[in-house]
Amino acid sequence: MKSIFEQIGGTYTLQGDYRLPNLTLPAEETRSIGVWGQRRLRYLKQHHKVLYYNLLTSGKIHSHLADIEEQAQILFSRLIKEYAEKEGVTEQLKATDQMAWVRRMNNIRSSVTEVVNSEVVFV
Repeated sequence: MKSIFEQIGGTYTLQGDYRLPNLTLPAEETRSIGVWGQRRLRYLKQHHKVLYYNLLTSGKIHSHLADIEEQAQILFSRLIKEYAEKEGVTEQLKATDQMAWVRRMNNIRSSVTEVVNSEVVFV
């Protein structure tokens, strides 16, 4: 008599006295996962374990993290430009007072990082 797993095409491997199912995850596309995707992964593991395990076992974790990475990068770039224009941080300032430009850009980057984390990564 075949098990339900065998009836749907599953196979087993004999390991000692035990029959273990041959399980594999579906192949995933290989898109890069950067800092935003890694933050999302850490967040899911710590705060949304059910979602993390659902994505992991369905084989969709990598594509989910790559999507988050892409969304976060786009939002980050757009907001950096917008904040810099609003704050008056220009190439002219960079040429005349580099330290002021660096200080202001660091402040903008910190603000934008918080926005991206709260709107894309930690949702």
